[in-house]
Amino acid sequence: MINKSTSLQTALSQIKDGSTIMIGGFGTAGQPAELIDGLIKLGVKDLVIVNNNAGNGDYGLAKLLKAGAVRKIICSFPRQSDSWVFDELYRAGKIELELVPQGNLACRIQAAGMGLGPIYTPTGFGTLLAEGKPTMNYEGKDYVLENPIKADFALIKASKGDRWGNLVYRKSARNFGPIMAMAADVTIAQVSEVVELGALDPEHIITPGIFVQHIVQVKPAQ
Repeated sequence: MINKSTSLQTALSQIKDGSTIMIGGFGTAGQPAELIDGLIKLGVKDLVIVNNNAGNGDYGLAKLLKAGAVRKIICSFPRQSDSWVFDELYRAGKIELELVPQGNLACRIQAAGMGLGPIYTPTGFGTLLAEGKPTMNYEGKDYVLENPIKADFALIKASKGDRWGNLVYRKSARNFGPIMAMAADVTIAQVSEVVELGALDPEHIITPGIFVQHIVQVKPAQ
């Protein structure tokens, strides 16, 4: 019998120093905060994190950065009014940043999930972000070549899941979750509720269980 439901500690125990980890979330919306807290307790270091931004306040992803666990972050929006943890680390030379336009970030993750090689995109052409990268002109428009982004692990948040790993999300909390699940070797999904097999309408399932290795039911942090 396939049963991907497990404990938070068991699911995270596979993660080792130096892992590349995709973390879902658009700011705090859809951020798997409880998985991140578990990752901090695990004590792994030298991580490469792929996320839309670089943390908010002292919560979730920012808390992971503050713990000194992250060597490099790949994101599209590293600075906002409450990104003081990242700002302090970056200015001190304690964290490396790869800045990626948001559309490119999504496309590069999606390319990895679909088994594609590098992709051409017009975004970033002629800017510092394109320096040293191959370019081409296609039908009168200039493009720059970008590599897929693949990860060892994806930590994502969904609303509900079943024991096969099928997932549904709550509104905008979906964001990067589905494509990150496709682009990682191991996907760990935290859910508010694990439902019986067959309880999820197949037409509503966004992430099929084939892309999910572990389901962790957690109570949302207060």
